[in-house]
Amino acid sequence: MFMNRRKSERRACRSVAKIQLGTGSLPRDCMITDISAGGVKVIAEYLEIPPEFTIILSTGSPRQCRLAWQIGHEFGAQFVD
Repeated sequence: MFMNRRKSERRACRSVAKIQLGTGSLPRDCMITDISAGGVKVIAEYLEIPPEFTIILSTGSPRQCRLAWQIGHEFGAQFVD
């Protein structure tokens, strides 16, 4: 049986966001499929996700993130800010 290790409850969503992969790089579109106080699950069209990056939520709020896992175009990230 799969054990949930999350510290905060997640909620499903389909929210358009931007991901900035490095300082000075242009933000790219992505889709947040679930979010919690601790992190996000994202679908993006590119495969090279660095260990740390910025997600810009639809509210315009940027959040610093650390890559937690990745399978193809889908990945999970922990908020570090």
